[in-house]
Amino acid sequence: MADAYHYPPDLFDLLVDALAKLNKAKKGVALFLRGAGVDEADLAEVERIVRTTPDAISKFEIARNVLKKVNERGDSGIFARREIIKRIVEFEDFSLCWPEDQLKARGLVAAIREAVNKKDSFTRMKQERDAEREQLQAGRLAERASVLEKRARIEGVASRLAALFGMNDNPQERGKLLEGVLNDLFRAYGIHVMEDFRRRALDTAVVVEQLDGVIEIDGAIYIVEMKWLNSPVGTNEFFPHLSRLFLRADARGIFISSAGFTEPVVKECATALTQKTMVLCSLHEIVMLLQRQDDLIEFLKKKSRAAIIEKNPYLQVLS
Repeated sequence: MADAYHYPPDLFDLLVDALAKLNKAKKGVALFLRGAGVDEADLAEVERIVRTTPDAISKFEIARNVLKKVNERGDSGIFARREIIKRIVEFEDFSLCWPEDQLKARGLVAAIREAVNKKDSFTRMKQERDAEREQLQAGRLAERASVLEKRARIEGVASRLAALFGMNDNPQERGKLLEGVLNDLFRAYGIHVMEDFRRRALDTAVVVEQLDGVIEIDGAIYIVEMKWLNSPVGTNEFFPHLSRLFLRADARGIFISSAGFTEPVVKECATALTQKTMVLCSLHEIVMLLQRQDDLIEFLKKKSRAAIIEKNPYLQVLS
């Protein structure tokens, strides 16, 4: 018999009889099968007959009709086949049966319990269930390991970022290190990063443009600028970054500043939103995000939505 047929003929007949005896009503048989996860398409015909012309079909015919379809489904019917057997062998309250059917129902359930412990079909079902359980457990372990690894990477980035605040005597080196720290933060959240991107003149090694970072979120490209200054970013620092955006058709921008932004920068950025999506972000927000263990991707998406929909480039998500 093909592997798809998990019910051999003798077990199939026992199941048909059991379903008819364990349920008082024809609707009960259909409900039992529906509760076991039988596909809607396999139940449609018998449910229609029970609903419109119930005298035209018996409980035995309902069970046989549906079980035959479930048996023929192959792998897609594995769950329903397992669940039908499971619910029958675990059936205990025989008071739900007609009084004259109770002894017969008990005998059928006992026979099925004995049959499934002997038949190769049940063995295969048990092996599949065990393999499925092991696969699920392995998946959970892998997921947990991935979560722990991500958390460790984020905590490492947070420690490196905290250390930068003590480098007041070397601001230039601190600014360069900030780029690496934030790019590693993007990577920790699974964001694709092109770090310290340099564009060279055609056929030469001359660097004509250098970007702190380029990231991709949901297919959108963001050019990232990072500044660690003692005062808020002014228009002199902002306009070069804005110009780089206008030189690229579909690029968006993220500007991260350690000291915030001047009011003219925020206004200019809001004006530019009619043509380019630009997000302003303070380093304080990044620090708060790490402390609260929030999701960086959702954080950036929320700020982008505010820029696009509300024309607000400097939404203070975390303050």
